[in-house]
Amino acid sequence: MIRVLLVDDQRMVRAGLRLILSPADGFEVVGECDDGAAVLACVEELRPDVVVMDVRMRGVDGIEATRRVRARTGAAPVLVLTTFGEDEVLAHALRAGAAGFILKDAPAEDLIRAVQAVATGDAWLDPAVTRRVLAQFRAQQLAPADDRRLSGLTARELEVLRLVGRGASNHEIAAALVIGEATVKSHIGHILAKLELRDRAAMIVFAFDNALVQPHGWQC
Repeated sequence: MIRVLLVDDQRMVRAGLRLILSPADGFEVVGECDDGAAVLACVEELRPDVVVMDVRMRGVDGIEATRRVRARTGAAPVLVLTTFGEDEVLAHALRAGAAGFILKDAPAEDLIRAVQAVATGDAWLDPAVTRRVLAQFRAQQLAPADDRRLSGLTARELEVLRLVGRGASNHEIAAALVIGEATVKSHIGHILAKLELRDRAAMIVFAFDNALVQPHGWQC
């Protein structure tokens, strides 16, 4: 069972999420919060596998709450809930450490897949808004970062990093580079270690910050 913490200041939204993320589909909702200020204490007490977090809340918003959670070693990944048109907010959420985002009006099947994905270390960026969000994201980076950690990557690891930045899955990366998926996972592990990154979403952020991929290269 994937243990989920729900964070939203609207009770009806939390009730709807609880219905979708049911035990029948392999989820256990272990707790709920209605304010970002309470999230960190709930995470430490309940030890969820995934935090599903509204980006707009009274008091401490979802971005700051995400930053606080992700600052803790071994903390659960955060999937941000959003409404259409909050592109700049979502760019900030990714930089705060969110593993991805999904629209509140997305189909229930997409929410289920999104929570499952981030629980296993993958990123989930809702294709309905991804292109605009990443364009906003790239606009915030006025010049490529001079990150010397890149020099520690092999040519193949750099290829894998670019493909991750473009939104490719492990299966798609394996097909593009004509290698096995186990080899892709190994490369990703090495990249995360060498670049001192937490997860796949952080790899996407890194790729954009270092101009390894442009918004038009994102696969939706």
